[in-house]
Amino acid sequence: MSRSVRTRPEGSGQPLSEAYDTALLDLDGVVYAGGNAIAHAVGSLERARAGGMHLAYVTNNALRTPDVVAEHLTELGIPTGADDVITSAQAVARLISEQVPAGARVLVIGGEGLRVALRERGLTPVESADDEPVAVVQGYGGPEMPWGRFAEASYAVARGVPWFASNTDLTIPSGRGIAPGNGAAVEVVRIATGAEPQVAGKPLPPMHRETILRTGAERPLVVGDRLDTDIEGAFNGGVDSLLVLTGVTDGPRLLAAPPRHRPTYVDADLRGLLTGQPEITREGEGFRCGGWTATAADRLELEGGGEALDGLRALCAAAWTAAGDGSCEVDGEKALARLGL
Repeated sequence: MSRSVRTRPEGSGQPLSEAYDTALLDLDGVVYAGGNAIAHAVGSLERARAGGMHLAYVTNNALRTPDVVAEHLTELGIPTGADDVITSAQAVARLISEQVPAGARVLVIGGEGLRVALRERGLTPVESADDEPVAVVQGYGGPEMPWGRFAEASYAVARGVPWFASNTDLTIPSGRGIAPGNGAAVEVVRIATGAEPQVAGKPLPPMHRETILRTGAERPLVVGDRLDTDIEGAFNGGVDSLLVLTGVTDGPRLLAAPPRHRPTYVDADLRGLLTGQPEITREGEGFRCGGWTATAADRLELEGGGEALDGLRALCAAAWTAAGDGSCEVDGEKALARLGL
């Protein structure tokens, strides 16, 4: 599945739901936010599935079990089985099981999702550093996680017990805004101990491996809202990606993306699965998409009219080409303002 580094967004003559056999969908910021379905998500996924696309839900959130996630999605109107859900808890449990004896005790700093995943791998969850754990695993425990749990992890890690983290997302979207994620909690233990955990979740290879093992996808499309997890994970796995603008990534962040954070396709929401993607063509010193043409020199310039997303795609092509293999440092704020982004 390896491919060369992409330097500009791509077009697709087919609907993405036909061009790829499996959508590997992030949840928070893509399908729902704060537990509520994001606009157009339910209908778009229903149509993609009816057309033959396999839908798999891939989340760095280790708090909930696959059964609970599947039940929630089904309640939202997206019929889902537990086998369609892949979590960072499952990925980190596999990673731990490959390094410790069967039945080994693992100190859990997190929620039920971690405990269930560890038991699935034949490991024994424990709650105290004094229970003689052979590993410590840390995952998102929700907003009510007691501070003392971070101390418990620190006691064990400081004694030399190997430390694992489900993921290191610093933030997580909620219905009220952006909240601290597991990565913020991992920093607490890192500061207290000076240690570094082994991390399983997106964008790292253990999560991609877990996803492919569980889905059997041959032509997967990663669908996400985060550049540093979803899109970088697709880059690391050598597969294509669709960024939807319903979560944490906005226009300026996208324009400034280094190569590993550049998605193959960009769309407003999950309706992008159901359509082809517009072609981005080079014209002289610039790039054209729809009615827009963008050029990049000391700053980005935009001319034309039509769909704002077409303008953003053209801007990305111009900005990323100007940046080459580095991070884009051109100022696109004025051009983005013209697009209302």
